[in-house]
Amino acid sequence: MSWLFPLTKSASSSAAGSPGGLTSLQQQKQRLIESLRNSHSSIAEIQKDVEYRLPFTVNNLTININILLPPQFPQEKPVISVYPPIRHHLMDKQGVYVTCPLVNNFTMHSDLGKIIQSLLDEFWKNPPVLAPTSTAFPYLYSNPGGLPPYASQGFSFLPPYPPQEANRTITSVSVADTVSSATSYTTAKPAAPSFGILSNLPLPIPTTDTSAPISQNGLGYKMPDVPDAFPELSELSVSQLTDMNEQEELLLEQFVTLPQLKQIITDKDDLVKSIEELARKNLLLEPSLEAKRQTVLDKYELLTQMKSTFEKKMQRQHELSESCSASALQARLKVAAHEAEEESDNIAENFLEGKTEIDDFLSSFMEKRTICHCRRAKEEKLQQAIAMHSQFHAPL
Repeated sequence: MSWLFPLTKSASSSAAGSPGGLTSLQQQKQRLIESLRNSHSSIAEIQKDVEYRLPFTVNNLTININILLPPQFPQEKPVISVYPPIRHHLMDKQGVYVTCPLVNNFTMHSDLGKIIQSLLDEFWKNPPVLAPTSTAFPYLYSNPGGLPPYASQGFSFLPPYPPQEANRTITSVSVADTVSSATSYTTAKPAAPSFGILSNLPLPIPTTDTSAPISQNGLGYKMPDVPDAFPELSELSVSQLTDMNEQEELLLEQFVTLPQLKQIITDKDDLVKSIEELARKNLLLEPSLEAKRQTVLDKYELLTQMKSTFEKKMQRQHELSESCSASALQARLKVAAHEAEEESDNIAENFLEGKTEIDDFLSSFMEKRTICHCRRAKEEKLQQAIAMHSQFHAPL
């Protein structure tokens, strides 16, 4: 009954004690919104305290996360959706709404910022893929399944509902009724009397939009307009009309003389002639098409051979580049220096054993030692160059 009478002294004092006169529920809502803002600096406020949008990019795919706060938030869980729709184990079947346990088990003591952050972390670990759906928001005009409906907040960013006629009524129609109504005229017409052979003739059924321009190009055909009155029949007497109604031959004669039927027959003949002419042109183009097809096959075979040759040359180039790399040259210099050192040691052992003369020993030993020291110096210089380039991530 507090809404009928002014606030009491205790109630007014308690309301004045809260910051800005907010209730505890509103304070908790503001804390959750502040947590969301502090956790994500790039979040955009679509409508204050109602909807927020957070864009993020993963694998060159930009996704917008929409956080919609219902009126009873945080007692009610937020509605978190994404656009465009994606395929992920945290999403529903349509790929629009987030259905992870953190959102489904949301309470007023949950941390909204951490929930969105954990959602982003999961998207980074398991990147989503784009769902094959339309580009329109499927939830703008319909209530999502499993979500309690609530009053509209007057969102300025949502387009209005399409205008409808005031006297238009919406009723549920079955599929069978829809199909049957699609194959009939929109306005009720009286049943035509049976004229024997005329009753077996197929009635023209419009299959295209009459407002669109239609030409005789195989895409559609516009039936000639049927006049409301036939002047030829108005000149006949009642007995003649009765005879025509009873005798099919007279009725067929009158029917064949109609200009509309003549126009249909003329259009049909013209269409048949154009189809035959087009078929003859296609047959004339067949040799050229076959020749070009064979040319394409020959070029494709040549492309295959060139591709194989290119791959072999690339493999050879890769092997040569590997053999001439800095690390390979360093290894070869190391082995060559070791071989020269072993040869000089063998020469020294032969000299100590008295197998070689002193002049031969000096000439050969100095030569091998010089080669060994030169190779080791080159190997050390190359190692220093490799270490310097590795610091700047510049492969040799």
